[in-house]
Order: sequence, then structure tokens, then C-alpha cells
Amino acid sequence: MRSSSAVVGLILGFAASLPAAEKAEPVRMGCGIMTFDTVPGWGLDDAGKPQLGPKGTHGGVAVGKDGSIYVSANFGVVVFNPEGKVLRRFITDEYTMIHDLKIRDEAEGEFLYGARNNAREGIKFNAQDGAIALRLTYPEEAGPKPEKFNPTAITVAPNGDIFLADGYASNRIFKFDKDGKYLKHFGVAGNGLKEFKTCHGMVLDTRSTPPRLLICDRNHEPKGRLLHYDLDGNFIEEVITGLGMPTSASIQGDYVSVPDLHGRVVILDKSNTIMAVLGHNPDPAKGRSYAIPQDQWIEGIFSGTHGSSWDKDGNLYVQDWNVSGRIMKLVRVKN
Repeated sequence: MRSSSAVVGLILGFAASLPAAEKAEPVRMGCGIMTFDTVPGWGLDDAGKPQLGPKGTHGGVAVGKDGSIYVSANFGVVVFNPEGKVLRRFITDEYTMIHDLKIRDEAEGEFLYGARNNAREGIKFNAQDGAIALRLTYPEEAGPKPEKFNPTAITVAPNGDIFLADGYASNRIFKFDKDGKYLKHFGVAGNGLKEFKTCHGMVLDTRSTPPRLLICDRNHEPKGRLLHYDLDGNFIEEVITGLGMPTSASIQGDYVSVPDLHGRVVILDKSNTIMAVLGHNPDPAKGRSYAIPQDQWIEGIFSGTHGSSWDKDGNLYVQDWNVSGRIMKLVRVKN
């Protein structure tokens, strides 16, 4: 286990002072092999307005095998091409409030998996036409139905087993088979070593063999942390501490991006050493703030980073928890 307490406060890079509503230049951030340039205006319409409204963003990002970028906003899911143009939308009531989003290439095609916290379910749907393939509600076999069930994260094992984290309620993680049959649950609320104090994000960590669950324990005190569990729900280790409020994680190769609600993205390597801190917001009043309108966005500075995903070239797509609906593309700088 490595602690980031002494490192996470560093600002690695610099930020432009122009709001995103004005003409901005790309901002370089990060360091070494994890250096990125922002793409000003990416994902905005021809009038320069966000396309993730009208209710803002509180979701995730997933990149398909053809490079399409799927972003869940409060009002549904918007699909962009790599240049930031909208390809299609899923915006009926079935797709609202998807808090976490994953994509998986399966025999029948690509499918999106979403954790819908306010709808109290997990969902699986076709990435092309939006056809619903599976719904995961609270399993009766797990015991009496609770008053609250608010899933915040979802991920899928190599064999198709599905893990759904009830991060805003019981802090349990529910395991289902690929057909939605309940298998088991694990986890307990608390601030101890093997307890969750908001299991907010979760991803299949393919940096390990066999793969593990990498879980974001967002509100652990004194600082947020990442944990490893095996696919049977057994605690393995505390991976890293001192991360502020880690909201989610995305894996590419040996690297993992971890958005922090305080307004930054932390990049870790295979040994879980911090490689870079991106877009750090030095203003504590604006980091972790939902109510930053577009005219107050600053190129290269984040507010409440919530979701991220890599494309095949190592570029990052980062979503802010934001009233206006903010999604940013960071292009990896090749040495």
C-alpha cells in the first residue's frame, strides 16, 4: 500500500485563465508519460453550448471499440464521436440518472451497463439501439427489502458476473450472474479497514492476475481510499489512501485514472504510485462544487470530477459533476 497524502495536493501542470465560454487555448497538464493537452470546446454544440443538459451531469464515461464516447447525464446518455460531435442520444426515462457507466463487447454486440441510483436498479442495454437487455433490482434473496437502495457503481467480471454497489445506502456490493440471478452480497458500512464509507465507484482491475475489484471508498476518514477485493467478495488490501473523495476508476493497461470530487484526476501506475495529478482546482470553494455555470468554467481546471475513460490512444475523457453538463477531452502528448 502506498499513501498519496503528501502528493495529492501538488498541481502538476498549469491552467489558462480564460473561461471556457471564451476562446481558449489548449492547456497542458500532467508530467512525464502522463502529459495531456486539453481540447477547448470539445463536446459543445455549434453555438458553444453544452449538450449534456438540461439537468447537468452526475454520471460516467465509457469508450466503445469504435472510439465512440458514451456519457451519462442526468437526463440520459449522449454518444459523441472522437471529434466531439453527437452521434445519438438515449434520453427517455429508462436512461436517466445513470450514475456509473461501463461498456462491454459481447457475442451479441456491445452493451452498456449502468448503475441508476435514483431509479434503484442496475441496467444493461444495447450500445447501438438502446434496447434493454437486463434490469437488476434489489434481490429478495438478500433479505428484507430496505427502505433505500441507491446503486452508485457497476462492473462486470470476465465470465459475465455483474457487481452492483449500493454506495448511497447499505454500502453492500451485490453479485449477480450474467443472466441477473442473485449470487451473493458482501460489504458493511463503517470506517474500519474492511468496511465501506460510501463504496461510490468500482471497476474490474485487469492490472492484476486474476482480475480484482478496485473499489473507491469515497468518504472514508480521514481521506478517501481505494480497496482491492477478489471476485468472491473477499477483502485483499487497502490499495492507496489520501485521495480526497475518489468517485470512480478507469483502467487502461497498467494505468488507472481516478477522478476526485474535489476537482482533479489522479493517475496511478501498476504499483499504485501516483504518476500525475490533472486539472487540480486550488479553490476549495469551487472544487467539489456542482453549481459552476459554463461562464465560470476555466480551461484546464476541474470542479467536481466524477467519471473518466480512456480511448485506445491513451487519451482521457473526463466528466465533471456539473450543473451545465461538462465533459472534457485530454489528448495524450506523445514524446
